[in-house]
Amino acid sequence: MNESRNADVIVVGAGLAGLSCSVRLERSGLSVLLVESSDGVGGRVRSDRLDGFKLDRGFQVLLTAYPEAQRTLDYQALDLQTFIPGAMVRVGGSFHRVTDPRRRPADLAAALRAPVGSFADKIRVGRLRARVERGSLEQIFERPETTTIEALRKAGFSAEMIERFMRPFLGGIFLERGLETSSRMFEFVFRMFAAGDAALPARGMGAISDQLVGCLTEGVLRTGVRVVAVERSGVVLSNGERLAARAVVIATDGVSAASLLDGLDEPASRSVTCLYFAAERPPIEEPILVLNGEEDGPVNNLCVPSQIARGYAPAGTSLISATVIGNPASGDERLENDVRRQMARWFGTQVRGWRHLRTYRIKHALPAQPPGNERARSVRFGPGLYVCGDHCETASIEGSLISARRAAEAVIEDLRADEWSAARSGEQHCSRTILLNDQ
Repeated sequence: MNESRNADVIVVGAGLAGLSCSVRLERSGLSVLLVESSDGVGGRVRSDRLDGFKLDRGFQVLLTAYPEAQRTLDYQALDLQTFIPGAMVRVGGSFHRVTDPRRRPADLAAALRAPVGSFADKIRVGRLRARVERGSLEQIFERPETTTIEALRKAGFSAEMIERFMRPFLGGIFLERGLETSSRMFEFVFRMFAAGDAALPARGMGAISDQLVGCLTEGVLRTGVRVVAVERSGVVLSNGERLAARAVVIATDGVSAASLLDGLDEPASRSVTCLYFAAERPPIEEPILVLNGEEDGPVNNLCVPSQIARGYAPAGTSLISATVIGNPASGDERLENDVRRQMARWFGTQVRGWRHLRTYRIKHALPAQPPGNERARSVRFGPGLYVCGDHCETASIEGSLISARRAAEAVIEDLRADEWSAARSGEQHCSRTILLNDQ
């Protein structure tokens, strides 16, 4: 078996967590080797190019209020394009605008008229907002915990408000319409939406990953490299090569991490399916999310990314993203037909001219976060072994970046402690040698 010492630290996985961790380790003065099994970086935060369109691997957004993202990313360089705060909700065969009245007071009358919950429900939204804005983010994760659905019911929201707005909106975030996700995660997400914008980088979500990899020294990243075994002092590749290092960080998704680290619990995960279509004109003109408040058809939410960031589609065309929660058992062709039928009910005959571009089935899109799930899991797995990713924190871009920082800090602290210990041992050995020579 071939063996080579390539770096102080080997990071396995070039998703957001692996990229951010590698950047931090390099900036501390450590040498890093970042290995990725696929042909590019980003993992779940990656954009593909097809016929001039930018296709994110599943519909996702960056919430600009994320504190760790603000510290880690250059928002100006990403050229963030924002959504209208709120949504168009499909109810009763038509669309109704429900937006944030604090930021869009001109929409208040339309929001009050919308058949999406009662006037009392709108008051309850204001009270919920005031609650989640109180205290620190850490205090949110220390509050009594239940499921999101129980928290909504306890807050007094009507069944109509839950079914027509909360379930499709939050279901699209948590990737589960049962709303069994922790109420703490719900309050955290609600606070992030209230405090900032939902945005897309002008060059696609993959621009976030590209920005991070651009901070690494040339030669640090190796793609097309699959790790099959992990040891305290290195990793073994699928071709039999062994790479040695002082520390190894596993920065893959939770399921892949559990397959590499014996004893690491495999987290439950949520899946999602995203279908992209090209059209000559957009089905909606505004940069806003569309929610299915009718539970009629497979699509939970729809977006026209090119109405948010023009570069998502070539000039004179539009890109449409339709999100289906889960991984439907039906084949891609049948699923596409089901989606088209639903969209035809929404937008009429124009749907016939939509050209299907690609369907993404993302099996492990998010780790599940039910009540009782430990939020900040230890990033130290064993001597010389570390782990990071959104499964170690909140299931979000923010969680990936926080876990990356925590892992990098742990590696730096431990390696410096080893160096100090070795130096002390050397000094003691030197003192003993001098003593013996004197005698």
